[in-house]
Amino acid sequence: MGPTCHKGTDTCWGEDNQGHFGFISHLEDTIEQRRTSSGDESYVKRLFGKGLNKIAQKVGEEAVEVVIEAKDDNTELFLNESADLLFHYLMLLQAKGHRLQDVVEVLQGRAK
Repeated sequence: MGPTCHKGTDTCWGEDNQGHFGFISHLEDTIEQRRTSSGDESYVKRLFGKGLNKIAQKVGEEAVEVVIEAKDDNTELFLNESADLLFHYLMLLQAKGHRLQDVVEVLQGRAK
């Protein structure tokens, strides 16, 4: 996002200026908390425990399901599969050390 303070820092309080995507940012934080928790046996924790290949495979599976549902007329199923795809994509981004903001910055760079 860039500096906004007269001191040349991102904020006047010395914080990094990061994009915020409402609920999606909250979801990213929840994924990170569950991924790094010590005692949590959540779905997120278990999938991260299976490794990058399994997370990537899950994204692929969900993408195929979105395409299948897009060809039908059931909006509810299409939106549910789309939510599953986005959720697993956010997990894959974190598994690779990134967040949605990183993708947004690439898209912004392409818009110039």
